[in-house]
Amino acid sequence: MRRVGIVLLGLCMGAPLLAQQAGAPWGYEGKEGPLNWGKLDPAYKACASGKEQSPIDIRGAHPNRKLQPIEFHYISGTMALVNNGHTIQITPPAGSYIVVDGVRYDLVQFHFHHPGEEAVKGALPDMSLHLVHKSADGRIVVVAVRLNEGNPNAVLAALWQHLPKTVGATDKLTEEMNPAGLLPADRAYWTYEGSLTAPPCTEGVRWLIFKQPVELSRSQLRSFATLYKVNSRLIQATRGRKIQASE
Repeated sequence: MRRVGIVLLGLCMGAPLLAQQAGAPWGYEGKEGPLNWGKLDPAYKACASGKEQSPIDIRGAHPNRKLQPIEFHYISGTMALVNNGHTIQITPPAGSYIVVDGVRYDLVQFHFHHPGEEAVKGALPDMSLHLVHKSADGRIVVVAVRLNEGNPNAVLAALWQHLPKTVGATDKLTEEMNPAGLLPADRAYWTYEGSLTAPPCTEGVRWLIFKQPVELSRSQLRSFATLYKVNSRLIQATRGRKIQASE
């Protein structure tokens, strides 16, 4: 895993589908990079002035026995892939959802970041997977899976065969897959209140970050890194926010 200090030249993104597509162009390098997002468009002001921004370094988490397990109700289906210029975004068929604190959140899309965005005691994973969910009243929950180099990942192998190589390109995974195959066996998690990690950096997003990482092979890691060398945001200040840990 990589240390936070090594990657301070341009980290992190969040939920591109839910980001304001009509706003000013943004990216991960130069004048359109994360350090300038708040200056690019008035709609992005939270990126600079927000008090509960994401991602953060997970440390000092408080165990909470009252935290309930996340209920996953994911279904198998074909997947639509797009290279949107910020990441590879995958849209599943309607019907997959989670239940958190008795509320249903539908799976809207999932996408990847390189290097990973969720630091744990200063260490960043090689990549991150973000599964973006939305409730009927518009609340957002993002489930984050940390990905580290190791054994080949069979589910990613199927997806990686269809990676759109150029911005705007699309593809489709015609054989059915279930997003649950991308989750770790141990579903214990950390949770905190944060934001989207891409413009407009909207706050009020609940993050659920699995403690157990998932492995992918070096070749799978390199395949994504060839498309996106860096598409992650800098670690943001915690500002006294409470991080809770399930058991």
